[in-house]
Amino acid sequence: MLSQYFGITYSQRIYRKIPKLIELKSEIEKRAYTLAVKKFNEQFYFVLYDVTTLYFETFKSDELRIEGFSKDNKPQQPQVVIGLLVTHSGFPLMYEVFPGNTFEGKTMLPIIEKFISGHKKTKPIIVADAAMLSEERLEELKEKKISYIVGARLANTNLVLVKQIHNRLQDKDGAIVRFPSIHGDLICNFSAKRYKKQLNDLNKQIKKAEEFVAKKSSGKRAKFVKKLSKEAVGLNKALIEKHKLLLGIKGYCTNITESDLSNEETIARYYNLWRIEQSFRMSKSDLQTRPIFHHKEDAIRSHVLICFVALIIEKYLELSTNLSLRKIRDLIWGITETHIQDKLTKKIFIFSSPTNDITSSSLAELAKSWKLLPH
Repeated sequence: MLSQYFGITYSQRIYRKIPKLIELKSEIEKRAYTLAVKKFNEQFYFVLYDVTTLYFETFKSDELRIEGFSKDNKPQQPQVVIGLLVTHSGFPLMYEVFPGNTFEGKTMLPIIEKFISGHKKTKPIIVADAAMLSEERLEELKEKKISYIVGARLANTNLVLVKQIHNRLQDKDGAIVRFPSIHGDLICNFSAKRYKKQLNDLNKQIKKAEEFVAKKSSGKRAKFVKKLSKEAVGLNKALIEKHKLLLGIKGYCTNITESDLSNEETIARYYNLWRIEQSFRMSKSDLQTRPIFHHKEDAIRSHVLICFVALIIEKYLELSTNLSLRKIRDLIWGITETHIQDKLTKKIFIFSSPTNDITSSSLAELAKSWKLLPH
């Protein structure tokens, strides 16, 4: 990117220095925390956690680079797992790199404990996706008195409770119910918009299952197909009916009492997870974190650290100016300055490209964010 957009070339010496950068990780994370407090007045009542994977342009594995569940759709290539902790507004605070075959549910607690131990006065509520936490992980959070809001896997819930949820919500748009459970409370809400989408998806899955049954296929790729015998397959009607009862319903598990945080606020906090998903999209597309060509562990970890710093800068600019990085780049890219020198007099004439009011005000905000203008 440096060469493509700015004409900056660099020597191999930079690559040789990269592995040393990992020594700065702790200091960078401390400064990220301080910046979030001083610049954005973060209180850390809520923090968001998620994981992604980064693959390598090789098929050679080692203890760190190893095949696992790939979010990049590269299951045959070695990868690493990245766990990222951000504020409710998406500002990055901390990350860790794990071996590529690490179950994502096992990555969260080490980072959360490290964050809390490094900031004794901070005891945030953790918000994470359903895939992140098993019953065992939830129990660990409860034991350590860490508050959480996580997505619930309602499809794994027993049929009796599913029927209770369905009957109490009654397919009423915006309806919310709350049930006590062994892992805190289960909050469920119904959305008419979600219902329409899920009904369409369910009908497609049922049709696919019916085609598998008609062809007497093994049904491995169809969700609602079950084996009746060694040779025969059939529709799993009980599972279909269960999914029909759950159409339009989303669940959330939390150990926070309703008196401390209302059902509506709990659900709203959970939907802030899109901010961390946006951060991962930014790092993979705008910042081009993948693929990785390094093969030594320190170089790999330093590569991820560089990407983390770039993400801090990107989110800092976005939150300071309310402009996306691409918009900022386009604004800057549209401004040119030409220097023409008179060969006789040696006088230099400077011509700048015109800017409209929107561009000027946007650039002024950008300059303010870097304290280049008084404000």
